[in-house]
Amino acid sequence: MSKKPAKGVVALLRLPYWMMTGGLALLTSLAISKGALNLQTALLTFFSMAFITSAGFSINDYFDKESDAVIKPKRPIPSGALSLGQVIVISLVLFVAGLSLSALVNTLSFVILSVDSFLLVVYSALIKRKSGFVANILVGILTGTAFLYGEATFANTISLISLSLYPIACGTIGGNILRDILSLEGDSKVGYPTLPKGVGIGAASRIAGIFFVATGILSPMPFALGEFTIYYLPLILMWSVILIYSSARLLTSTSTVENIRKYERLITMSMILLPLALILEALSKTIGGLL
Repeated sequence: MSKKPAKGVVALLRLPYWMMTGGLALLTSLAISKGALNLQTALLTFFSMAFITSAGFSINDYFDKESDAVIKPKRPIPSGALSLGQVIVISLVLFVAGLSLSALVNTLSFVILSVDSFLLVVYSALIKRKSGFVANILVGILTGTAFLYGEATFANTISLISLSLYPIACGTIGGNILRDILSLEGDSKVGYPTLPKGVGIGAASRIAGIFFVATGILSPMPFALGEFTIYYLPLILMWSVILIYSSARLLTSTSTVENIRKYERLITMSMILLPLALILEALSKTIGGLL
C-alpha cells in the first residue's frame, strides 16, 4: 500500500478543475464588470469556488471508495495514500473554508455555494448510484452556478446577464455523457447505472449531441440580449460552430467508441474558446479605447 499523504492530498484536490470552476466564476465576474473587479473580491471568488470544488471531489472519493478500488486503484483512498478519516476531515475543512470565504463577499454568494455544497454531497452519496443521467444533469446544473456566482460576487445579484450564460452548462452535460460512453466497461463492472448502459452507446451519443447543439445555439445569447459587447462574439461563434459540427457528426455517423472519442476530444479542446471569449469581454473597454 502506498503511504504518500502529500501526494494523496494533491490528487484529492483535483487542482486542474480549479480553473474550470473558480476560474470560470472569476472570468464571469471580470467579463460582467468589464475588468473592474477589485483584487480582494477576485481572490475570494476564485478560491471560495475552488475550495468547494475540491471538497466535492473529496467527498465523492469517500463514497466511491469501493468502486475506485476496482476501476481507479491509484486514487488516494484505494492506493492507501489517505485514510477514510483523513479524506472526511479534508473535505470538511474545504467545505468550511470555501463557505467562509464566500461569506466574506456577500450573503448571496454564501447562499449559492451553500446550495452547491448540499448538491455535491447528495450527488456523491445518492444520485450517482441511482441514475447516471440525472447525475449528468446535476453536474451541469452545478457547473452553471459558476456563472451565477460570478455575478453575485461582483454585483450582489443574479440578473439576465448571468442567466444568459447559464445554458452553456448544457455542454457539460453532453461531455459527461460522452465520457460515460468511454468509461462504460469500467462503470459496468461496479454497477453504475449510466445513460449509455441503459439506452446503448448510439442513443447516448445522440442525446449528448442534442445538449451540444443547445450549447452552440445559446452560447451567443449574452450578446444577442445586449448584455455583452461585440468582442465576446467572434470566439464564441467559432465555438458554436465546432459544437454544432461535432453534434451533427455524433447524430449522423456510426456510433463507434473511436468516433465518439474523436469528437469528445475535439469538443474538449474547443472549450478553451469560452474563457478566451470572456477574457475579451473583460477587456472590451480597454480594447475599445485603443481602437
